[in-house]
Amino acid sequence: MNEELGGERFSARLARLGIVLPPVPEPVASYIPAITISGMIFTSGQLPFAGGELVATGKLGAGITVAQGQELAKLAALNAVAAAAKAVDGIDGIRRIVKLTVYVNSAPGFTQQPAVADGASDALIEIFGALGKHTRTAIGVAELPLDTPIELELVAEANASSF
Repeated sequence: MNEELGGERFSARLARLGIVLPPVPEPVASYIPAITISGMIFTSGQLPFAGGELVATGKLGAGITVAQGQELAKLAALNAVAAAAKAVDGIDGIRRIVKLTVYVNSAPGFTQQPAVADGASDALIEIFGALGKHTRTAIGVAELPLDTPIELELVAEANASSF
């Protein structure tokens, strides 16, 4: 149980919020979705996949709005949480979120990467409460794999019983 959430387990909080973690997307290259080392969970870069399909392609500031980017970042964050949870046999095996890195496929002159990344950050705080507050880097890049608008990676701490 998580005292910061009044004893509520993360799995119960997800159910109460009506959030269903997606199945972990299959890797599109030679890597694994997440690994646990010394009590820390590291995810590979996660894209905004839903139902096995990339939801959108393109660049922020050139056809994709900040609001759309925030929704894509939220979806990628849910995929990252699903990968982290699978690495520790369920979301209740996660202790807290530590670090989020968000890569934003940006058109020239687009500078609102932090606002886009807020879509992922807000989702993590909604799920994990105070334990979802994290350090973060939001980076604008010229290109991302599969022309995805967002890619992100997550570092979380596992519960001691999960490693």
